[in-house]
Amino acid sequence: MPQKRELFKKLRKAKGTQAKVAYENRISTIYVRMIENGTCTPGRDLMFQFSRYFETPVENLFADYFESSSIG
Repeated sequence: MPQKRELFKKLRKAKGTQAKVAYENRISTIYVRMIENGTCTPGRDLMFQFSRYFETPVENLFADYFESSSIG
């Protein structure tokens, strides 16, 4: 089961609706919902775009991705 991105959701709600965030980042509302729910992970460029948009380190926004991709 995908891990929901609670920080992403909290920051998105502070900015407004999923539709607003999608529009401002030039992606679909469905894509924002999928990212928020953890059912998909955006590409590197979009990760960094969201990092700037939310003024939060990319490692915090997508902690599940960075935890699962670490070599250990």
